[in-house]
Amino acid sequence: MNVVDLKEKFSLFNEHWSPKVAGELNGQYVKLAKLKGEFVWHHHENEDELFMVIKGKLTIKLKDQDINLQEGQF
Repeated sequence: MNVVDLKEKFSLFNEHWSPKVAGELNGQYVKLAKLKGEFVWHHHENEDELFMVIKGKLTIKLKDQDINLQEGQF
């Protein structure tokens, strides 16, 4: 396993809503993305996603609830 510097990895791109692979762990990709504004509701048939807020805040709108995340939360 290698150490990953999140600040360094985030500095390598500026695009929003375009996940970038930052590493791999146990056969799973760890992706980073910069988010801005709203995104179309969607789901994935064969994969899960983890949203961890590094800076700012994020509201995830599920069918039956809203989840509000602050910096340092997932």
